[in-house]
Amino acid sequence: MLVVLAALLTMPAWGQSEDGSAYATRLDVLYYEDDGLDAYAQERCRLDVYYPERVEGFSTVVWFHGGGLVAGERYIPGRLKNQEIAVVSPNYRLSPRVEARVCIEDAAAAVAWTMRHVAELGGDPARVYVSGHSAGGYLTSMVGLDRRWLGAHGLDPDDLAGLVPFSGHTITHFTVRSERGVEGSEPRIDELAPLWYLRKDCPPMLLITGDRELELLGRYEENAYFWRMMRVVGHERTELRELKGFNHGEMVEPGLPLLLKFVRGDDL
Repeated sequence: MLVVLAALLTMPAWGQSEDGSAYATRLDVLYYEDDGLDAYAQERCRLDVYYPERVEGFSTVVWFHGGGLVAGERYIPGRLKNQEIAVVSPNYRLSPRVEARVCIEDAAAAVAWTMRHVAELGGDPARVYVSGHSAGGYLTSMVGLDRRWLGAHGLDPDDLAGLVPFSGHTITHFTVRSERGVEGSEPRIDELAPLWYLRKDCPPMLLITGDRELELLGRYEENAYFWRMMRVVGHERTELRELKGFNHGEMVEPGLPLLLKFVRGDDL
């Protein structure tokens, strides 16, 4: 019975949008090789894929959930459905069960799985975008800027089509700082901060935050500084958008149309 259930979970399921486009899903896909994984990795290192069946060479968005690297579950945002793109939604292991750097390792493994397998579903591996909210935004930036994480899989983050962190830390994540005994209000920029990896040759970026007066402490200002410093180092393809009137939790839904425009190459 368990074998049958596992097979059903990984089989495609089909749906159809109002315009007749067909979409399929693959659920609970393990994105690491099975060898040597402990029970917690077996549980958490899985992803869901939602993709169009009648579109060739579609774009793909890898969407990472938030939760401070200590909580959260994968989901596919409703606004990203029926848009002739694929959405890959991974889980990752969480602190304090693992160190925060393991969250980045898992995120990179999920992106590597996508880059290697999306063509099998009809997608274009050169059109893979990475995005996510809060902790997911932090993971987006770390995987896309620090070459070592995808490099461990023999891949180059510069082959990604773009990065769209939603209200992500650009300094060292507060969970990393907590692990190191650093006060939450103390800014820190080190090897686990996106700001450590400023470079002009990284993929295009769209930084989205909530209202600076409603966001988590300093989150808009972190992203504004990151935007400015990317321009200083010569990266001309970084954009910043502040969503007025929306706080940290509310900013996802109004930010998703900007993500779709970015993926399609439309004016923001």
